[in-house]
Amino acid sequence: MEKTVNQIKWGAIISYAQMALNIVIGLIYTPIMLKLLGKSEYGLYNTVSSTISMLSILNLGFNSGYIRYYAKYKKENCETDIYKLNGLFLIIFTIIGIVGLFCGLFLSFNLELVFKEGLTISEYKTAKILMLLLTVNLAVSFPMGVFSNIISAHEKYIFLKLLGILKTVISPLVTLPLLLMGYRSVSMVLVTLIVSIVTDLLYLLYVKKALRQRFIFKEFEKGIFKSLFAYTSFIAINLIVDQINWNIDKFLLGRFKGTGAVAVYSVGYMLYQYYMTLSTSVSNVFTPRIHRIINQTAEDERQQTIQLTSLFVKVGRIQFLILSLIATGMIFFGKPFIYFWAGEGYEEAYYVMLLLVLSSSIALIQNCGIEIQRAENKHQFRSILYSGMAIVNLVLSIFLCQKYGAVGSAIGTAISLILANGIIMNIYYHKRCRLDIVVFWRNIVKMSFGLIPPVILGIILSNVMNLYTVYGLLAGIAIYCIIFCISVWLLSMNAYEKEMITNLFKKLVKKHAKR
Repeated sequence: MEKTVNQIKWGAIISYAQMALNIVIGLIYTPIMLKLLGKSEYGLYNTVSSTISMLSILNLGFNSGYIRYYAKYKKENCETDIYKLNGLFLIIFTIIGIVGLFCGLFLSFNLELVFKEGLTISEYKTAKILMLLLTVNLAVSFPMGVFSNIISAHEKYIFLKLLGILKTVISPLVTLPLLLMGYRSVSMVLVTLIVSIVTDLLYLLYVKKALRQRFIFKEFEKGIFKSLFAYTSFIAINLIVDQINWNIDKFLLGRFKGTGAVAVYSVGYMLYQYYMTLSTSVSNVFTPRIHRIINQTAEDERQQTIQLTSLFVKVGRIQFLILSLIATGMIFFGKPFIYFWAGEGYEEAYYVMLLLVLSSSIALIQNCGIEIQRAENKHQFRSILYSGMAIVNLVLSIFLCQKYGAVGSAIGTAISLILANGIIMNIYYHKRCRLDIVVFWRNIVKMSFGLIPPVILGIILSNVMNLYTVYGLLAGIAIYCIIFCISVWLLSMNAYEKEMITNLFKKLVKKHAKR
């Protein structure tokens, strides 16, 4: 038991380290890549990557099903059934991999379906090579993903996450010299393919040698296919919706507006992803507490509502403090930052970033509510709602991207996010999940008064300082952060939040003093 706790603890620590590395490496590596590839080829690379990524919906959420059935057989101490489960999933994902291979090959030899007539002859040749390499990577990743699922089910998080960190670091370290030597996007994808295959082989060896897992390919449990489909159906809907919401924009832009528009959108979207990552890292910490509250108060609905609302508000307030600093900072300093980071020609990426960041902020400060829905088995509504949201996004984006390019695609996504998360999900939280949304928003409105001084300062700095110099931008950000922190401490934070910050500071001072 103690070993499992250590695996979870260190796995979580390594996960946060990997998250931080992803952001740092992305911020350093991306501008170099943009300069070496150029706008057109970077857009080409992103369009092809997004197109192949959409084929990942073929897994239909089956990978989530493995852990569920493994836990069941482990509890029953049925080792033979676990081996049969291993075999079953390897068969399923091998078939999915073959289907993915044929789909990718079809797209590779019919690129006009993706790009219409918007590429030169040389760009079509590059796109075809990229598509073929990424198709192989996708096809191999399906069956090999079974081994990482097995490792995860056995709670060997340290090995899993350390290998993830190595993968995060090695790819850019190998790719960068190749780019500097003149090898372009094909070398990037080739390195990704090789690193992925090597990582997958290490997963396989670990499963066979360290975990001593076997694979039985016959006599499967009766009715398991039906049960598996029933369990994964709503997960599959979420996967499809995510692909439509976050990859269809690049696909449509590549088809209607060309690779340059895709490059602009991709820069804005990447910065949005970093913003989103910070939100989920906070809410994930509270997942065990949500399940504990629901289990302990199952027979007292009123007490459950009070405790869940309290936690929902508490986490929402913390996320609001963090995300409001970043979101408002992006408003005032985002444009000069993108100028220095991505270079000239990416000015519209600022508006793409802001549209995605501001429209998603309601959902991100309410991330805790997603886990509450799952714990109460009420997540089906969200899947259905997000399906409708994806359709709205698709229809709006087809029209708007042709008229306004990258910004138009972002507008379509922003409208669907505000409708689904800003309005409908809040009503659902209040009515069906019994969370007091009025109390939640009353807290957020009160906290918003602390944003007034830094926002006024941000307007003044934007008009007085020259933020288009490195020193001017860094000085402006530093001044803004200091005033923001002072303002929210005095006007926004409650006693609990102040105590939390004070205790964290005391611990850091104590650790430093011991050294």
